[in-house]
Amino acid sequence: MQIPIFMVDAFTNRPFSGNPAAVCLLENDLDEDLHQKIATEMNLSETAFIRKLHPGDDFTKSSCFGLRWFTPANEVPLCGHATLASAAVLFHVQKNTNSVLTFVTLSGELKARQVGDHIVLDLPLYITYPQVLQEVEELIKAAIGDMIVQDLRYSPDTKKLLVRLSDAYERSMLEELQVSAQCFLSAEKTGKVKGLILTLKGNPRGKHTGHDFYSRYFAPWYGVLEDPVTGSAHAVLSSYWSEQLGKKEMLAFQCSRRGGELKISVRGDGRVDIAGHTAVVLKGNLTL
Repeated sequence: MQIPIFMVDAFTNRPFSGNPAAVCLLENDLDEDLHQKIATEMNLSETAFIRKLHPGDDFTKSSCFGLRWFTPANEVPLCGHATLASAAVLFHVQKNTNSVLTFVTLSGELKARQVGDHIVLDLPLYITYPQVLQEVEELIKAAIGDMIVQDLRYSPDTKKLLVRLSDAYERSMLEELQVSAQCFLSAEKTGKVKGLILTLKGNPRGKHTGHDFYSRYFAPWYGVLEDPVTGSAHAVLSSYWSEQLGKKEMLAFQCSRRGGELKISVRGDGRVDIAGHTAVVLKGNLTL
């Protein structure tokens, strides 16, 4: 059996930056265990599987598909960058003729559309709530040592902990921070954290102007020590920073080694539009 597979760098317009995802086009149903085996083989933070929902569906003409995401360790309920990558394969490689694509996922229906040279994802917006430091103190210590925390929030819907660093810090402090995410597994004893977001307010007077906020994201609980650019984390960050900054339109930068930029538009219906560029870097076939 041959399965068409693509590698796409998401939230970037140039190869070898942004966040890479593998995207598989499934003409037929795949044995359940093969999804995880393929994702483990690809060894990227996410491998996406696009499947036809009806026998007559066509990757070029149909507008609605099933979509699942797997890390090297397990299936996840939401992945923004692999959704962006999946839309790029359908729009740019398959030349899909629809203006809007709908993906049926574990997080409900997600839509992707082309706007200029960006692809815009319609994602859920996740609210954060104040988090008591004592519950997660060991985890935060493992992540940032003695750095000053300005705010601490938790998103129960996504099990993500948001740690806002002091506004006194520059972007370079976040970028240069050495994080041993493997230590998080033993430091997090509550069982309620499955992702850690470190975030910092943008500095309009700094060297890097134009970005409203910065972040880094770690998910060793899902087998991903550090994710380069994370759409799902920005579904959490968008609600937090929109409230903090009093803005609906924001530009964000994730400060991983690869780095990536996200255009954010918080809507009034509990959703958020997150836009990014993509670069298709590999086309081939899996032989099973």
